[in-house]
Amino acid sequence: MHVLVVHDYGPLGKVLLERLRKTHLRVSPLLVSDPAKAGTGALDNWVPKDVDLIVNALWLDDPEQAEQNREQTHQAAFALPLALAEYAREHGMALLQLSSCYVFDGRKQGAYISSNPGQPINELGRWQWECEQALRTSLPRHIILRTGWSLARVVRKVHDCAVDSGVLALPGRCRGQPVAVSDLARVMAAIVLQLDCGAEVWGTYQYAGAEEINLYELGLEVVGMPGIPQSTRVVDDMPEWGHLEPVNTTIVCSKIRNTFGIKQLPWRNWLTEEVKMVCQGQ
Repeated sequence: MHVLVVHDYGPLGKVLLERLRKTHLRVSPLLVSDPAKAGTGALDNWVPKDVDLIVNALWLDDPEQAEQNREQTHQAAFALPLALAEYAREHGMALLQLSSCYVFDGRKQGAYISSNPGQPINELGRWQWECEQALRTSLPRHIILRTGWSLARVVRKVHDCAVDSGVLALPGRCRGQPVAVSDLARVMAAIVLQLDCGAEVWGTYQYAGAEEINLYELGLEVVGMPGIPQSTRVVDDMPEWGHLEPVNTTIVCSKIRNTFGIKQLPWRNWLTEEVKMVCQGQ
C-alpha cells in the first residue's frame, strides 16, 4: 500500500513518518506549510496517482491559536481536509483525518462516545465538527480519529511560564485525557497497517491517553520535570482563555480497541519525552 502523509512543521508528521518508514509500506511525505494553497488543483500536482491512503497528520490541538487565527483555522481544519477528501474520492483513495475532543461542549456528565453529536463551543471545535460531517457525506472510505488534549500544549504553557518567571493559571474544573505525540503516531500507524491488511472498518474512532486528569493537576505534574524548575508557579484559577475549554473532554476509547486492538496507554509514559521536546523547541 502506498501511503501519503500530509504534514506541517510540527512534530507529529516527523514522528509518524519515522514510524511508518520502518514498516513494509511505501510512504511518501507531503509538506503543506500553507493550507490555503492546497486546493484541488494543487493536489493534482502534489499527490502521486498511485496513492492508496492519504493520512492527514496536521494535528490542530490549540483552541487559543484557533481563535487568534480564524481564517488559518478554517483553511487547516476544514478547507484542506475537504480538498483531500474530494481528491481521494475522485481517485479511489481513502483518507485518515484527525479531529479532537473539542467537538464536544463538555456538558455531559460521563465520557463521550464516538457516536455522540458534536456541540462545539470554540472555533477549533466548530470547524472540526463541520469537517467530520462533510467527510461522512462526501467520502465513504474515511477514518476520523478524535484525540484528547495535546500533552505538549500544556507542557509548553508551563515551560513558557518558567521562562517568564510568572504565574500560570490552569482551570482545575476542566478535565480530560492528554495524548502525547509519539503515542498518537503509534495509534495512527497501527490503523494504517490494519487498513493495509484490507480491513473495511471506516468510521469515527477516538483515542486519548489512559488516566483522566484536570488541567491544574496536569500542570503540577509537569513542574519539576527535567528542564522545568520546581519553583514554577501553577495555580488553580480561570485564565483568560478558560472559556474556550469545555469542562469535560473525556472520551471513551473502547471502539478503537475492539476494532483495531489498540490499547490506551498512560500519557505519563511520554511525559519526560514531551517535556524534552518542548524544551528543545521542537
